[in-house]
Amino acid sequence: MRLILRMFSCLKLTLFCQIQPLILKNTMLPEFGFLSLLFATTAALLLAIVPQIGIWRNKPSLTNTAWGLSYCFGIFTSVSIGILAYSFATDDFTLEYVAAHSNSQLPTFFKVAATWGGHEGSILFWLFTLSLWLVAFAFFSRKNDRTFSAQTLSLLGLICLGFAIFILFYSNPFGRAFPAPSEGRDLNPMLQDIGLIFHPPLLYVGYVGFAVNFAMSISALIFNRSAQAIARAMRAWVLVSWLFLTLGIVLGAWWAYYELGWGGWWFWDPVENASLMPWLLGLALLHSLMVTEKQGMFSYWTTLFSLLAFAFSVLGTFIVRSGALTSVHAFALDSSRGYVLLLIFFLLTVGSLSLFALRTNTNESAVKFPLICKTGAILGLNIVLTVATVSTFLGTFYPMLFQAMNWGSISVGAPYFNSIFLPLLTLVLFAMAGTLCLGWFKADKKHFFKRLLLLIPAAVIAYGMIWNALQNDSALRFHFFAYVLLTLAIWVLFVTLWQNWAKVKLSYFGMILAHCGVAIATMGAVMSSYFGSELGVRLAPQQSQQLGQFEFHYDRFSNEIGPNFTAEVAFFNVSKQGKPYAEIVPERRYYDVRTMTMSEVGLDAGFWGDLYIVMGDNLGKGEFTFRLHYKPLIRWLWLGGILMALGALCSAINLKRKRDE
Repeated sequence: MRLILRMFSCLKLTLFCQIQPLILKNTMLPEFGFLSLLFATTAALLLAIVPQIGIWRNKPSLTNTAWGLSYCFGIFTSVSIGILAYSFATDDFTLEYVAAHSNSQLPTFFKVAATWGGHEGSILFWLFTLSLWLVAFAFFSRKNDRTFSAQTLSLLGLICLGFAIFILFYSNPFGRAFPAPSEGRDLNPMLQDIGLIFHPPLLYVGYVGFAVNFAMSISALIFNRSAQAIARAMRAWVLVSWLFLTLGIVLGAWWAYYELGWGGWWFWDPVENASLMPWLLGLALLHSLMVTEKQGMFSYWTTLFSLLAFAFSVLGTFIVRSGALTSVHAFALDSSRGYVLLLIFFLLTVGSLSLFALRTNTNESAVKFPLICKTGAILGLNIVLTVATVSTFLGTFYPMLFQAMNWGSISVGAPYFNSIFLPLLTLVLFAMAGTLCLGWFKADKKHFFKRLLLLIPAAVIAYGMIWNALQNDSALRFHFFAYVLLTLAIWVLFVTLWQNWAKVKLSYFGMILAHCGVAIATMGAVMSSYFGSELGVRLAPQQSQQLGQFEFHYDRFSNEIGPNFTAEVAFFNVSKQGKPYAEIVPERRYYDVRTMTMSEVGLDAGFWGDLYIVMGDNLGKGEFTFRLHYKPLIRWLWLGGILMALGALCSAINLKRKRDE
């Protein structure tokens, strides 16, 4: 006992010696941030337990605590993330996490964004995002079925508890460094971009939002509620989550396009795939919910997609933050923390699917419907999206399994994914057109064949677009499969726009926007991927290079100083058919603290195509290697993604209006 007391006294003395200088300097805020995280964990624990006791014992007073505890969790989590962001803004390098991911020379908006630029901060931001969804559900469900809503909040609290414990024991961002370094290591130069400010938050909001429909589905299984009974309530939450996830993916593709310097927008990287899988499942869930709500069918599909969408969101978190898979997007290399995330994914998946298997009514009578109808088209779409998700999962994790079995190392790249996704995309476009050409349970043959005839002008326009691209650059070749995809995309666009616009409601308008977005994005992807021009050259000042119809003239070179970097800058004048067209300025930046060199592409964005210059190695006397690109219709990719998100927003607003009525 004396030994324990002596150890306790030594511990108090040590803590006092370390904390006293902090008290004198009024820098105890990080400790308050950690304390707030402890309070949030306690609130999550109570939220997971107390309402359950109230439900089991039929005590409304205990059941109703779910709302207050949800708000408490949201407040404490917000305070914690706010203090961490303030520590970044004020250059508090006594925090190990701040010192590892920031620098005093870093612009303030990048300092704040660096809060989620590393492992610890990103997981805390993940928890903060979950708290926002928890509070939102608590607020909007206060007038609904109290027992069902309390059960859902309690399940969300259990998820919050799991991630809060993970942060406390494996990913604490409030750890102190004594003595504190005088300067931080700086933020990774790849992350010093406006994309860091918006891309991860949008993705996290989309990822985590699927937790709501996950908890609602589990609650429905516990109370033996039919999927149809909660489909309408769940649909709004899925729409908003999918909306944010879509915007996050689109912004990420744009960021990769102009930041990584390879001229592409999707690399089939494991982290990219991690966002694609829940997006595909969310898309399938949206269509399944629509059928469940209107026709009372696909209840099994709806529940299964709902459970898997969030499970794969957690799996995406594991991919991004475990370091288990090699990726240019992964900035965490601690596999021990990855195993904990994998365990959370395993528990969520196995637990939810086991409950699904036990509680699902297998004796429910089957509903028959003709295959050639809107319901059949949606069923086909769901099957295609499921196959796409499984294929992405296998292609992403097979290399890790191959390595874990000591079979060596293997890489699964673009050829595998393209060979699978291009045929699947063809089927998706057919299914999309089918949902617009067909009725729910019967097909109007006259109506169907009228829209089928639109394939003829679509094929003509597609051929004209490809012919124009071939005329611009004689080095390009005709691709039949690209022609097929382009034709189908234009056909989907025509079929979607052929509406009686006087009778179009807001919900149907959302569908029109989303389908137009898919068609336009497909057109942009096909044209930029198959019919873009690219050339590697070495140029000295006052030299020129021809690329298709464009002439790139290297005018001059200069050295410039940025806030935390020095830059080599090249100035290009571009002409098209002898007429001035654009001025483009690519850079090579050297970051002093990180001792890294990054290329900042020169970009002239246009509706019909982008001119794109990547600055390479310095060969001396202002001579550099350059990579020149022309990307036709690549802007249509971003436009299509935005239209998809707007479509989801219109549908969500319509559901909110109906609920208010």
